[in-house]
Amino acid sequence: MNWYDRHLLPYLIDFACGLPMVQQQRRQLVPKAHGRVLEIGMGTGRNLPFYDRSRVTRLVGVDPAMQMHHLAQKRSQKAGIDVELMGLSAEQLPTADASFDTVVCTYTLCSIPDAVQALREMRRVLVPGGQLLFCEHGRAPDLGVRRWQERLQPLWGPLAGGCQLGRDIPDLLAEAGFSANTQSAYLAGPRPMTFHYWGEAQAD
Repeated sequence: MNWYDRHLLPYLIDFACGLPMVQQQRRQLVPKAHGRVLEIGMGTGRNLPFYDRSRVTRLVGVDPAMQMHHLAQKRSQKAGIDVELMGLSAEQLPTADASFDTVVCTYTLCSIPDAVQALREMRRVLVPGGQLLFCEHGRAPDLGVRRWQERLQPLWGPLAGGCQLGRDIPDLLAEAGFSANTQSAYLAGPRPMTFHYWGEAQAD
């Protein structure tokens, strides 16, 4: 890991993930989490202020970027919600089958190397009837915007921690065995980066 990834990237990601339109997406989604909750890609803990503490009995956060954990811990203390942080990627979760009621995944599938495998793991650890709450940017519906996503990707990926602009989130969910109630729209900002998918999913 180079100096940029260790020292600068966490703060750039934290800034981008704290933009008003992104925070609004979190505000609408995260309070729905209940029971035993697993958050995939906790990052700097931007979701933590939005959990309903009265509905969450346990919160586990997974993120391989250990350099971001100290920011997540600070937000955990400020929000008054305890979180168990694990420094690992989501493709192999060290948790038992059917051990969580809710999985939260926001702005994370874009940068997981094997997103389908990670989603299969999320499905495995959910109890029957459990829910995956997701919000992700991804593949735009307009051909012109998709072409810009492809042009920008070689530069964007290294600068943004491996983020992929054009991942087809509905296809990834379906391939992993989820049935999703998905909404989508452009948010404010440059179109190649701001087409969003969000909603709730359950295992088929």
